[in-house]
Amino acid sequence: MRNATVVRTGLSALLLLGSWAAVGLPSASAADSPSSLTGTRASADDAPASAGLLSAMRKDLGLTESQARARLAAEKTATAVEPKARRAAGSTYGGSWFDAGTGRLTVAITDDRTAAAVRETGADTRLVPHTARQLDAAKQRIDALSAPGGVSSWHVDPEASSVVVNVVASAHDDNDVRRFVERAREAGPVTVRETAGAPRTFAAGTVGGDPYYTGNVRCSIGFSVHGGFVTAGHCGQAGGAVRGWDGSDIGSFQGSSFPGDDYAWVSVGNGWWTVPVVLGWGTVSDQLVRGSAEAPVGASVCRSGSTTHWHCGSVLAKNETVNYSQGAVHQMTKTSVCAEPGDSGGSFISGDQAQGVTSGGWGNCGGGGETWHQPVNEILNRYGLTLHTA
Repeated sequence: MRNATVVRTGLSALLLLGSWAAVGLPSASAADSPSSLTGTRASADDAPASAGLLSAMRKDLGLTESQARARLAAEKTATAVEPKARRAAGSTYGGSWFDAGTGRLTVAITDDRTAAAVRETGADTRLVPHTARQLDAAKQRIDALSAPGGVSSWHVDPEASSVVVNVVASAHDDNDVRRFVERAREAGPVTVRETAGAPRTFAAGTVGGDPYYTGNVRCSIGFSVHGGFVTAGHCGQAGGAVRGWDGSDIGSFQGSSFPGDDYAWVSVGNGWWTVPVVLGWGTVSDQLVRGSAEAPVGASVCRSGSTTHWHCGSVLAKNETVNYSQGAVHQMTKTSVCAEPGDSGGSFISGDQAQGVTSGGWGNCGGGGETWHQPVNEILNRYGLTLHTA
């Protein structure tokens, strides 16, 4: 309780002193004290990650500090290599992923004749039977199908060169599930995998002391943009009023989409403003946001939310269609990070790069699970927003 009190006192001091905005303080969802910002900025310039982030990676990924530092540096290199390798592969491109074992990006190709050019970019190659374009087309055909509740999600897996359909283990023999899988196989190459639970969103009923509320729902702030912040669409509808953790008015939802998508943006006013920071909640140091370069499959990623605070894991899949009870949501990124009700809308970050806002998942942070996020760049493009960066 003492840590929570300290964090929220710092927040009230920063968020309610609107005169600071006049001196050019950059904007994001929330922040700690000015002194902590200065300290975080200095450490971010000197190292690939703060001590807090490295500590979280040690805890959640089972890495030593030196391994965590090496992995972050390797992931940064892989992120930079990916667009060059994709261009080199051309029409033979079958997808890519970060290989934590080798510390390098692996690019799938359908023709060995492009292998040398891809390797010159710094990536490894693997020969596969299907191009990314073929797999994406197959997934689009599956997206047009109506999925029963026993089907959790589906996504393109470049390593398997297949569309992976995730089925809840307890529903594996359900007739509706079997029929869906049969129709999915007609759309293209399909691999069926079992998952332990069905996806659900992570909004929650009102409880005290958390970042924002709309109606009787508590959710978490995602990333700062000029004029407000982005979050999950299932947390509120356009025009809905938003209150801060202290009950004061922040602003309102300016745009929201769910299902189909799961994103929204909220305007900020009434004496509140934002800075380019992801809260560590006293567990880790607050993280500065410096951009939104998308991390590859296999890369480490961490999440900040108002219920379970800070947890890390890996990117498991991209462009996954998630079959919530409210309807399917497309183009999601799946991770091994846990989350719980109230974490919805919160920040997914890889190193200092914004990745997305928490949508939903299965499991919890006591027993583990998987969580999806809506990629932040899609939200920015949809609403014409500009991410605040340090």
